[in-house]
Amino acid sequence: MFKGFSHSVKGASHEKKGIVCQDSSAHEVGEGYAVAVVADGHGSKKHFRSNIGSKCATEAAIETIREYFKDPDEFDRTIKDDHDRIIRGIEKQIIYSWNRKILGHLKDNPVTNKERTKFEYNEFDEIPYESYYGTTLVCAVACRGYTFGFQIGDGSLVAVFEDGETSMIMDYEESNPANITSSMCNANAITMFDHFYVDSKKLLAIIVSTDGLYTSFGSDNDFLDYHTIIAGQLVDVDALLPSLKNNLVKRSHFGTEDDISVSCVYDEELIQSKLDVIKAKIAENKRLAAERRANLR
Repeated sequence: MFKGFSHSVKGASHEKKGIVCQDSSAHEVGEGYAVAVVADGHGSKKHFRSNIGSKCATEAAIETIREYFKDPDEFDRTIKDDHDRIIRGIEKQIIYSWNRKILGHLKDNPVTNKERTKFEYNEFDEIPYESYYGTTLVCAVACRGYTFGFQIGDGSLVAVFEDGETSMIMDYEESNPANITSSMCNANAITMFDHFYVDSKKLLAIIVSTDGLYTSFGSDNDFLDYHTIIAGQLVDVDALLPSLKNNLVKRSHFGTEDDISVSCVYDEELIQSKLDVIKAKIAENKRLAAERRANLR
């Protein structure tokens, strides 16, 4: 049985400057699937409604996945026959839905004089309205016997498998200047998605996060070990969530000071049955981390 959670924290730098959190996160557990999604609104001047853009992105992803799973059995058969085509179709629908949502928001909330005053003369008129809402998107879907996901822009997607191994299934994309980064607001956004499909291993959990989490770690090893620790605590999510939320705040304050969002879906029964395996993996990771630190001295 799948379960999930999601949470976003405002970055320390945004608190200092009085800026809203530009991240959004969401999750949903439905019949035959569970989806985890995060989005990171761009921070530069022309993306002045990116907090709304990121929320629209997570909503578009959840709604699109829900629609595709109206008939879970049929979806299972279809995606196994041609997963690349199906996932590309999902990505296209999300882009379409996101554009519809932001256009609706703009019509209901025209650009204000206050928003315009931040730009030089004629500078504002050269900005496509989609850019106001620019955002990244990272989404993972756990299903019956397989998992898939997709991503545009920076952020991370980590899978924890039944043997306790963790994997960043898609390579982390380094953030670029906001005007050239892969983004939902780009005219050719559909060509900028990366996606994956896995059906060979049972999944304990899959965790997606915005780049504020990844950049708070000193190495990929430490980042992946963190996810193994989270997996080991999923047997008691009520106890995990308060400590996880506090940790995210600390990581923002003492890391890059960026917003951080995390969303996770997990197999509750498999976590219970594999708890000893996860604990052994955590102990092994601690030993290896100590060896790495010793070698650096």
